[in-house]
Amino acid sequence: MSKACDHEGASASNPGDRRSAVEVLAPGTLASPVIFASPHSGRDYPTSLLKNARLDRHALRQSEDSYVDLLFETAPRYGAPLLRALFPRAYVDVNRSRDELDPRMFADDLPARADTRSNRVIAGLGVIPRIVADGQDIYARKLRLTDAERRLASCYDPYHAALGRLIDEAIAAFGCAVVIDCHSMPSAGGAPIRPGERPIDFVLGDRFGASCASAVTEFADETLTEMGYETARNAPYAGGYVTASYGRPATGVHVLQIEINRALYLDEKRITRTDAFEDLRKSMIGLIKRMTGLDRDTLWMAQAAE
Repeated sequence: MSKACDHEGASASNPGDRRSAVEVLAPGTLASPVIFASPHSGRDYPTSLLKNARLDRHALRQSEDSYVDLLFETAPRYGAPLLRALFPRAYVDVNRSRDELDPRMFADDLPARADTRSNRVIAGLGVIPRIVADGQDIYARKLRLTDAERRLASCYDPYHAALGRLIDEAIAAFGCAVVIDCHSMPSAGGAPIRPGERPIDFVLGDRFGASCASAVTEFADETLTEMGYETARNAPYAGGYVTASYGRPATGVHVLQIEINRALYLDEKRITRTDAFEDLRKSMIGLIKRMTGLDRDTLWMAQAAE
């Protein structure tokens, strides 16, 4: 177990703001192949976004997975790194393909490589989001393509470079990597599937077994269930771009997406932590301890069997 964390910053999220785009909280000694990542909890809003948005900061924050990084920030104590984006999801969404650009947002023609017809782009939720979570348009006027390119170079690329490096380091040290992609979902997303059932507290997404060995999902599910939480798998969230792009169980890279019901810790209207936050944080410390202790031999056997 590490006694201290090293803080590693990346390039500025905006040339005029001189901010770091990502942060890696690294353990003093890497003791586990598990990597925790929080792509949507960034709270550092660039001046350029606030200036050009038609919405105020509070409205923009509706898209955040608010404070999820704080729920998992003790990971380095147990030998695992935590990667977190510092920029907000409303500015750049790293859980999208780099080419998912919305032509409705830009005054320029998009390059031929742009994926303008993905379901996420059509919904207004591309790599540069057009709307916030409640459907409001972010901008009053169209952007320039150069702005998108600058954001991708200074935010998107550093995040994925850091994630790729952490995966490579885990494979070099342990022969495998397990990425826990940490998110939160609106309480409405955890509504019971059938009347009379309990709300869903956690949704575990492994793209129906394609992004990680079943042993990983089952271990997380059993741990959370033993804590008294209600879990679901792959519905309504099976995993996004990160799980689809990085999860390659046959090569030793496993990615599990975890969605946490915000009602467990957040006043969703005010976007403030409730008194229950600390209890949930203690539960997540328990989850971190269990996941970082996952038996790698069991993982490899499960992999070989699949």
